[in-house]
Amino acid sequence: MTGYVVDFLLVATLVIGFTALMGVTLNGIGERLLSHKRRNEFVVRSNRTQEGWNKVGGKKK
Repeated sequence: MTGYVVDFLLVATLVIGFTALMGVTLNGIGERLLSHKRRNEFVVRSNRTQEGWNKVGGKKK
């Protein structure tokens, strides 16, 4: 019975790990191949929106 539980946990860990790794890998490949010129579109929009905002928090030097 112990062997079954160990085998089950090992296979479950491998399946979850493989699935997570494939998701990250395929997402990176998709962004590189399909995004073309729009790779930084949302970063640029966010920076444009935050332009001129005051810095908040932290210690004043």
